[in-house]
Amino acid sequence: MTLRLPVVTGDDWCSQTHMSRFVLLSSDLRKIMTNMKMVLVFMMLGIQASIAIASDVPLIIEDANTRSEHYLPDFSFAGYDNGESLPNIQDYRVIDVSEHGIIANDDIDDSLAIIKLMSSIKNDEIPSVIQFEAGRYIISSIIYFDRNYTVWRGMGSGENGTEFYFPRPLMYAPPTPELKELREYLVKFDKIQRDKKRNLHLPFTEWSWSGGYFWTRIEGQRVKKYLQEYDQGEPVAARAQSGKRGGFEFEVDDTTHLKVGQIIEIQWLNDKGENGPLLKELYQDQDVYIGSHHWNFPKLPLARQQVEILSIQGKKITIQAPLLHNINKDLLVHIEDWKHLTHIGFENFSMKFAFATTIAHHIEQGFNGIYLTRLYDGWVDNVLISNADSGILTEESANLSIKSVITTGKKAAHYSVQVGGVHNVLVENLIVENKVVHPMSFNTFSTKSVYLGGEIRTTPKLDQHSGANHQNLFDGVQLDIDLKGSEQQYPLFDGGGAKYWKPSHAAFNTLWNLKINFVNSGELKGPIVLDGITQGTLARLLGIHANLPITLEYGLDPYVEKTNEKIAPHSLYQYQLESRLSSSSASLNN
Repeated sequence: MTLRLPVVTGDDWCSQTHMSRFVLLSSDLRKIMTNMKMVLVFMMLGIQASIAIASDVPLIIEDANTRSEHYLPDFSFAGYDNGESLPNIQDYRVIDVSEHGIIANDDIDDSLAIIKLMSSIKNDEIPSVIQFEAGRYIISSIIYFDRNYTVWRGMGSGENGTEFYFPRPLMYAPPTPELKELREYLVKFDKIQRDKKRNLHLPFTEWSWSGGYFWTRIEGQRVKKYLQEYDQGEPVAARAQSGKRGGFEFEVDDTTHLKVGQIIEIQWLNDKGENGPLLKELYQDQDVYIGSHHWNFPKLPLARQQVEILSIQGKKITIQAPLLHNINKDLLVHIEDWKHLTHIGFENFSMKFAFATTIAHHIEQGFNGIYLTRLYDGWVDNVLISNADSGILTEESANLSIKSVITTGKKAAHYSVQVGGVHNVLVENLIVENKVVHPMSFNTFSTKSVYLGGEIRTTPKLDQHSGANHQNLFDGVQLDIDLKGSEQQYPLFDGGGAKYWKPSHAAFNTLWNLKINFVNSGELKGPIVLDGITQGTLARLLGIHANLPITLEYGLDPYVEKTNEKIAPHSLYQYQLESRLSSSSASLNN
């Protein structure tokens, strides 16, 4: 049993109430403890037993009726192995790159030698660590990762660690076939950055939200789905018939092409136009503007879930993670075999890009770090990225853990670590030191993903990008805001994206225990208004607090609880994960 007392700081405007609180890690523990035990605990901690006890746990967790009325997704399945274990590479073969002519600090471009090494092991199946020494390596070509069980590892991300230096942007790399569809889309839809005041009339580049120097891919596999003429009709393994959101079972019409252990993609499609039942499922029948891309591409799934099959009994499928949405006779839901890579990791290095002045938004030249596509159970850990256009981009991936990443530099960036077109991705302890348009971003089609902890230290924004992103979680993030002069308002909640993909997000995106630090709080008076999103539906805003009083203006019909208070559990993700694993352990013991 663990007790936690809240940390009270001098700048905490409501600290007088915090002194009367303690936080239990679960409501079950609180029910077990008697009043006498509480008194004994306080006595051991040297605190007066007469101090009043108050609950920091919101009703959406503590009260059954509230839980029933206001759906709160289970986010605990985000991350590598659904958060249940860490990567184990103890038995991997270690390949010392110096034995392949790849030498640190020799001022020689290492691209061709690295490509040769990666090609030499592409077709073997031995789990491998590609080990780099301390020092600088120069790279000017895309390094593709297209084999399973591969770890790209340096000697640390600090001053005496491993640095990969990129002297020029991806715009000078040969055109990539995987982005051919995107290039055509940008032309067809006249994607131009226009700004008369700055004399700008420039086409978007393919590198604005795609691509990277370290790129996981299945060669030739479609990544960006934009144009109907590219819809070849992937083989449909089955059609789903019935299932309940949050459940682990659903029924299909045919199991011939399904098997236990298979990673499938569940696809919810809108084939019934602008009043289709899937739009009611996504937006919960709220009176909100819905953009035309939701019905103009009937073969494009609006919601996707990649998940493992655990069992098949008759026509009933049991899966490893809870269903993202309901399945019924009114919804068109396809089951496809999902082509993917697995167990690819990036660890312990820095990525430094040559400084180049930012031209304009969407005109990025391609100083992009890591691009994770078609990856299941992958990870990034302890990586420092400097002067990138985008540090880490994601697409068509699931069950990723991205941990302890720092983005920094003098260059204004587009993204730090972006979560887009993915399912169950965990970004933990991201530190954003540089100025970024979208420093933390749930982008188009992202679902059940989490930013856990971390801090945005410069011009923070929490971006929820138009394009049916939904059921995502900002959890325990710190946001450092510098308000100028007498300003009493800050647009913290950002809803980027084009009008044809509005609104900013679908139902049940959650913001939990956010800490806002007004760095010049001594010069300000509360309350400060935090706003920015007008078109997000049914968000959950809980425990958003600051070192000054705040008020929230947010979207359409949000569920708001305990503003200006820290709440327990401190992390919703960790609480749900611990509860699930404890429940599983108890079931096994019984």
